[in-house]
Amino acid sequence: MHTIGEVAELLHISAHTLRYYEKEQIVTPLRDASGDRRYNESHLKWLQFVIKLKETQMPIATIKKYASLFKEGEHTAADRLKLLEEHKESIQKQMHILNTADEMLEHKISTYRTLIGQ
Repeated sequence: MHTIGEVAELLHISAHTLRYYEKEQIVTPLRDASGDRRYNESHLKWLQFVIKLKETQMPIATIKKYASLFKEGEHTAADRLKLLEEHKESIQKQMHILNTADEMLEHKISTYRTLIGQ
């Protein structure tokens, strides 16, 4: 079991973010006898997934929806699949935009290097 501070350090996020995720019902940590939050390995794996979704621009509202569907059980699998497929499509569009921008920048950089003789 891990404290909120340990999880924040392990996952490179703030304790504030963990409390926010709890408030938004994205994660529900356990509580010890004194009421302190405790996170187990399944919480850590879940939070790593949530962090990846956030890093890839999935809105908190969608992450919250996914978490809610997950908590409802297996009968929501099709809805969860749809959310993830839509997000993957969004990521692929982002990647295309970024790759195009990278190619343009590479061309510009090459042009400037030629211009200044590098």
